[in-house]
Amino acid sequence: MELLTRVYAAFNARDIDTVLAHMDDDVDWPNGWEGGRLRGTAAVRDYWTRQWQAIDSRVDPVAFDTRADGRVAVTVRQLVRDLDGAVLDDREVRHVYSFRDGRVTRMEIEDHTTR
Repeated sequence: MELLTRVYAAFNARDIDTVLAHMDDDVDWPNGWEGGRLRGTAAVRDYWTRQWQAIDSRVDPVAFDTRADGRVAVTVRQLVRDLDGAVLDDREVRHVYSFRDGRVTRMEIEDHTTR
């Protein structure tokens, strides 16, 4: 929980290097903005760089749950604004993380009402 809290804070501060340092080089990551999935930290870096040029997104963890299979589910408040500050999306979603050797290997996005 402490690691993911720091990672979310780094994401919100746009400290991409800190976030990527906690990911496996071959991370499997959702493209929640455009659809599909990304593979590897270079693809995630490119995705976030493009995303931050078009929208202002913020995700704040509100609850953590370790599942029986070892994955960690984080309920987050996701606030997305356009670059002029107008709210485009404000809701809770669940991010589900898989880890290997203390690094994120996969993240999935679930509606906060599913499990």
